[in-house]
Amino acid sequence: MAWDTDGTRRRLRDAALVEFAARGFDGTTVNAIAARAGVNKERLYSYFGDKKALWDLVLSTELERLAAAVNLAGVGLGDIGEFAGTTYDYHAAHPELSRLLQWEGLQGGPPADAAARTTHYREKVAQFAAAQRDGILDDCIEPAHLVFALIALAAWWQTVPQLAEMITGTGPDDQQERAARRRFIVEAAKRLATARRRPA
Repeated sequence: MAWDTDGTRRRLRDAALVEFAARGFDGTTVNAIAARAGVNKERLYSYFGDKKALWDLVLSTELERLAAAVNLAGVGLGDIGEFAGTTYDYHAAHPELSRLLQWEGLQGGPPADAAARTTHYREKVAQFAAAQRDGILDDCIEPAHLVFALIALAAWWQTVPQLAEMITGTGPDDQQERAARRRFIVEAAKRLATARRRPA
């Protein structure tokens, strides 16, 4: 019987996502990933090389999925609001991504796929800078800071869910609260980016 290589690789990636999100790179063992996947750990080394290569692949793949799901269609205020709202939606549906990013920041070292990620975000910064020059967005805020603020506004709810619940009194599984958070994020993003009228 032929070995299901693609299926085995997928099971290992899925298992690694769960383990890395829960324990970080340093706290995760190859044995734990292999056991969760139901695969001999030698397959992991054969397919991915080592644990670090698998970590980089898992995080890069999750960020590619985020980028595919969250599209900055334009730079109008409606576009900015929807970008923030869709970013929130994705992180709410995939809380493991916020955990991976937290672990990446805590453990130090070079980020996974840093060059491609930097290019991706700098393209957004350039879009915002152009919109500021055209008077569409507030030019009193550095465009790079604005991009970061919008992402933080949308993603921080999943990064510290316990803090959000203590402040709001409601957990993230409450659908009314989730909808209210999204409305707030969209409106706050638009207000943050709105061009200010300068005094005459």
